[in-house]
Amino acid sequence: MEQLLGVDFGTTNSVVAILQPDGSIATRMHAFGQKQLDTFRTVLCFWAEEARGRSLLHHAAGPAAVQAYLDDPLDSRLIMSMKTYLAQRSFVQTSIFGRMHGLEQMVALFLDGLLGGLPGESHEGARVVAGRPVRFAGEFTDDEFGETRLRASFARAGYQDIGVALEPEAAGFRFARGLDMAATVLVGDFGGGTSDFSVMRFEPDDATMPKVRALSHAGIGIAGDSFDARIIDQVIAPLLGKGDSYCIMGNPLPVPPEYFSGFARWHRLSLMRTPRMLREIAEVAAASEHPGRLRTLISLIEDEMGYPLYQAVSAVKAELSHAGSAVLRFAHCGFAVERRIERHEFERWIAPDLARLSQTVGQALDQAGLRADEIDRVFLTGGTSFVPAVRALFEQRFGVERVSGGGEFVAVAEGLALIGEDRLGADRLRSA
Repeated sequence: MEQLLGVDFGTTNSVVAILQPDGSIATRMHAFGQKQLDTFRTVLCFWAEEARGRSLLHHAAGPAAVQAYLDDPLDSRLIMSMKTYLAQRSFVQTSIFGRMHGLEQMVALFLDGLLGGLPGESHEGARVVAGRPVRFAGEFTDDEFGETRLRASFARAGYQDIGVALEPEAAGFRFARGLDMAATVLVGDFGGGTSDFSVMRFEPDDATMPKVRALSHAGIGIAGDSFDARIIDQVIAPLLGKGDSYCIMGNPLPVPPEYFSGFARWHRLSLMRTPRMLREIAEVAAASEHPGRLRTLISLIEDEMGYPLYQAVSAVKAELSHAGSAVLRFAHCGFAVERRIERHEFERWIAPDLARLSQTVGQALDQAGLRADEIDRVFLTGGTSFVPAVRALFEQRFGVERVSGGGEFVAVAEGLALIGEDRLGADRLRSA
């Protein structure tokens, strides 16, 4: 049987689903130590080693990359959130230990780690259906360009038969398997970098797969990473000099806000680790009213503390999904934070993001020409769908009884494999 893979290449985590000979879908499990993981962290780690007078560059992907970085953060380079750069024409390549790496090359290295060693048949020649957001994350994005680079990355990794489907549409395919009657469904897929919505019409068919008609799509570059950034901006950044001033020739000036816009987006922290940027921050610190704060910022950048900070913030966000408050704890070289965050505070911080999410849902409804009461079911997937304030947006708009979730981390990959099965069947009918 031809091997068919659904690949959800995510901003934060990636998942692979495999179509089995009996038509079922299995999520690929990744072994790491004593654990079996169905998600694979979307990161690469590079490090150089001297051997026989030569500098050899090594890399690891996924959880192995995180471990390699934690083992030696000062002499390694962590590459995160590669997906957010796919649709940005301004990002072409970066220097890693003196060697230039293109974005497609780095994504291909990651895909090789994600897909390498699949069970059963060799994955060479496998048919792949890859997911893409409705709107790629980032500034000045070109969505068509982003899809082209995504396809090129898979091709560079050795996969030539590549299909692409929208991520919320894939989640809808998976959800539709549980429907026993016709329904108009709003699907919300919340990733690390983007939130995407599709209105879809599902109709029962004699075959296993229902007939599907997409009525509209809408997306926005706001999701889990945006909520993390709000916590960092409110709790951490003021302790590092945000809002302070410094003096030049007796004139007070605000500490440049770009230091913190880059820092709050944790995956950009490594981009600030350049001699020029660190020297600039040090010069501002010397003239600042609170020089120690900016010097702590320098220490966090130099010591590549973005990932440990992200873990602490992400843990608090997860705890706030089921508790009324949570304590953010983070410490590094004399800098320590222990701050209790109430859920109502967090919801106030993310209120602008929630408003934009709500507007995007409205766009999906408007494009479909439907009112909220004409939606039969709402299906939410992705980690951010656990946030109570996010779920409340949909329950208030559509009614609690119509909103459901499930497979929050694997629904898209499984749906992509189902789309591949549907397309493969159509191809066979056409060739018969």
